[in-house]
Amino acid sequence: MSKSKESHENDGNMSLSAHLRELRNRIGVCLVFLMAAMFVGLYFAGDLVQLFLELGEKYNYEFVYITPQELLIEYFSLAFVFAVVLTFPIILYQIWAFMTPGMEFREKVFFLGTFLFGLIFAALGVLFAGKILIPFMLKFLIDLSAGTGVKANISVQSYISFLITIFIIFAVIFELPIVSVILTQLGILKTAWMKKGRKFVIILIFFVAAVITPPDVVSQVMTAIPMLFLYEFSIVLCDLLGKLKHS
Repeated sequence: MSKSKESHENDGNMSLSAHLRELRNRIGVCLVFLMAAMFVGLYFAGDLVQLFLELGEKYNYEFVYITPQELLIEYFSLAFVFAVVLTFPIILYQIWAFMTPGMEFREKVFFLGTFLFGLIFAALGVLFAGKILIPFMLKFLIDLSAGTGVKANISVQSYISFLITIFIIFAVIFELPIVSVILTQLGILKTAWMKKGRKFVIILIFFVAAVITPPDVVSQVMTAIPMLFLYEFSIVLCDLLGKLKHS
């Protein structure tokens, strides 16, 4: 092997090694912030549990814990969720800082816009779940036991897990426009396909709404309507960005 060729391969190996070190360092930064945020979350875990319980108590729920460690486990669960939410912007920044050096200006703008609007839509999903859907679902579910003589003593673990699941589901559902934009920009999804498959998507949306909500028409419609709006908004947004891209 010639000296110049060997030197070229060594440079390539050093470049890969540098990238791996940078990736390791950025993952390390994320883990450090996540652990620090976890301790902060543990400090506020009691307040978060109390906030969730007060929401249920408004509708005459009474809560119990079945195992001695159940309440403690929920403290750690909420602390972890709190830490992930608090650290998420830092994680996004680390991804941004790692990927953007090799990007063009237009790609950087698209990448940054995707992150920012992804956060906004996730927050809107959580807000919709917390302010509209969850209160309605809690009232509906407790009303089912009215007149039956059955008293609702709900496990703290089951109740908080239920709330966290609903929050996560709607944070993900509200990312539909962002995911659609990414897929169309990558050429994986076409706006024409979204328009053509609208009637099948509507059926799918109502099916999903029926699965994740209580078995009543009102809550299913309340869930399906924002999903339908998000789908139509996704079509409009992807169509607009497609025209701008080709202009």
